[in-house]
Amino acid sequence: MPRLALSPEFPAGLAALDQPVRRDVVVAARRFLQNVAGAPHPERVRGARDPRVATLRLADRHRGVVVRQRDVYWLLTVLPDAEAWAYAQRYRFGVNTALGVVEMWDAEALDRVRPAVRRAAEATTSRLFSDICDSDLAELGVDGRFLPLVRQITDQLTLEALEPLLPPTQYEPLAALARGESMAGAWRELENCRATAPDPEPINPEDFGAALTRSPDRAVFTPHPRELNRVLEAPGWCVFLYPPQRRLAYWESYRQPTVVTGGAGTGKTLIALHRAAHLASRGRGQVLLVTFSQGLSAELATRLDVLVEDGVIRKRIEVGNVDRLAHRIVAEAEGRPPSLVGATELTTLWEETRTGHSPAFLLREWEQVVLAQNLRTLEEYLRAPRPGRSVELSRQERTVVWNAVGHVTGQLRERGRRTLLQLAAEASTLLGRTTGDLLEEIEPAREPYRHIVVDEAQDLHPAQWRLLRAAVPHAPDDLFIVGDPHQRIFDTRVTLDAVGIDAVRQRLRVSYRLPREILSWGVRLRGGGPADGLVKGVQELYGFRGVRYGPRPAVRAYDSPRDELTGLVAQVGQWVDEGVPPEEIAVAARTSGLVRDARAALRELGVRVTTLHGMKGLEFRRVAVIGVGDGVVPDPGSLTPVGEDPAARAHDLQRERGLLYVACTRATEFLYVSHSGRASPFLPT
Repeated sequence: MPRLALSPEFPAGLAALDQPVRRDVVVAARRFLQNVAGAPHPERVRGARDPRVATLRLADRHRGVVVRQRDVYWLLTVLPDAEAWAYAQRYRFGVNTALGVVEMWDAEALDRVRPAVRRAAEATTSRLFSDICDSDLAELGVDGRFLPLVRQITDQLTLEALEPLLPPTQYEPLAALARGESMAGAWRELENCRATAPDPEPINPEDFGAALTRSPDRAVFTPHPRELNRVLEAPGWCVFLYPPQRRLAYWESYRQPTVVTGGAGTGKTLIALHRAAHLASRGRGQVLLVTFSQGLSAELATRLDVLVEDGVIRKRIEVGNVDRLAHRIVAEAEGRPPSLVGATELTTLWEETRTGHSPAFLLREWEQVVLAQNLRTLEEYLRAPRPGRSVELSRQERTVVWNAVGHVTGQLRERGRRTLLQLAAEASTLLGRTTGDLLEEIEPAREPYRHIVVDEAQDLHPAQWRLLRAAVPHAPDDLFIVGDPHQRIFDTRVTLDAVGIDAVRQRLRVSYRLPREILSWGVRLRGGGPADGLVKGVQELYGFRGVRYGPRPAVRAYDSPRDELTGLVAQVGQWVDEGVPPEEIAVAARTSGLVRDARAALRELGVRVTTLHGMKGLEFRRVAVIGVGDGVVPDPGSLTPVGEDPAARAHDLQRERGLLYVACTRATEFLYVSHSGRASPFLPT
């Protein structure tokens, strides 16, 4: 019986075929897998650069291309006959001698560029890797057949031009050396190409089947028709993860809390979904997959339903947000649902204090200092640092503020009302009372969950973090956290160690979603500067990069809002005419009025129209962000007055910038940005 493995390109190519052809291909693949009468048989390819390459006739005038070794068949793609033959002749395949994973080489293109590289080398004595000996390159897994070309590379630009033709396992360590990094740095880049834990067995470069098992990002074995159907029918993100994503999601066990940070498009949410599924599959207790909003938790639940087929495993995973968790814990303790205070009522209460400070200032002081540090007494508040608060308060002024907080909380208590952050603080206190020192036990006692996976972690408040810490026992695989401080849309800047979570950090540097053009434009929009939170110190966008090219973002200026809407309708209509499904198009704006106008204008096209906040955690092929004009973005009503608190205003501006950055980085293919009148100061020039 053949052992059949599918590459991620095969389901993608299958989906592009007409329905009758697609049906015939699936039937033929099943027959081949089961080795029954009428199954396609491998046919040699004349002129192939790799003798192991063959084709299978899978449908009328369509062939699959496979790499075979003994009973192992790696099914790469399905194409019309002529294209399949050309594909089969173009590539060669190998096993990386350092990691033991499969490699795919564009051998035909490399043959074409060799003369140009050689001519450039003849024109100068400079060589990019002249200081690196052959044995060091071999240790990094550089292919011996590629080494002569490596020795002729004169500069970084030449190496970068070769990137699309090379396996990542060859390019990444060479690029690190070219940047001036040490062998250790080159090894770190190479390790990012590893999707699984290191294999204790020696690597045999001739064992292609073993290499495929080490390469789950490139090959998934389908031993039975059911598995074949699963790979062909499931979305690609359910089956194939990039090596860093898969390694983090499916690592056997983390001894302490783990936080994964990474920029837009690095796959943090996918990692969180797969990690939750992996933990649930082990059956060691209930898993909570949590994020900061109800809308995002609903999206996570929908995707989890697709990812996890087994109903028993799926029931072990609860998907929610921190507010709902706090609400439930308090309701269960008090025997009735807690009542929440509205924004208008809360503002009125702050106004009653007559401290000389605005309600917004007092609310931030309460949330970002008092609740953030869980301060219980005036003495604690008088001694407490006030990070991020640039308006100094004397001892007397702090006493006045503390009395104002006491007035508001007292009034809320009398009325039976609470804020969401108060609920989180009370819920963590309730859990602490019921669990006590049982938190230190290896097995869960009365904590609600055995594992908690957190998505969009950068937007959680310290009170919410304390609740999550109390909801899971201190044990291996207790907390798995993903987030990006550069995508923060709320002003919460907390390090995990400050709330009792001693986390190990893992960092993702490659955006697989964004074309390089959108990524570089977005980084300039965001400012590229450091961001704090989640881990100690600040985090830079330096080193964050994309892996593919695409069109540059289109920025359009219009004379009036009416003209801008007309241009939007024309642009979205063009996308639909080009065959982009409406559900893969999104339009976003900063204000509800702009959203309402855009929805009315685009009603017949059926695309999604939402606020910038509503784009959080989603992705679309085409994205239009409208109304990015001065006086709209940043939203003046969301900014602290200049004279009230300079630090708070700076944070507000950075939050608004981050919000626009989040919306613009939802586009996987094309980004359209428009404004009427003068452009927003955030837009790159």
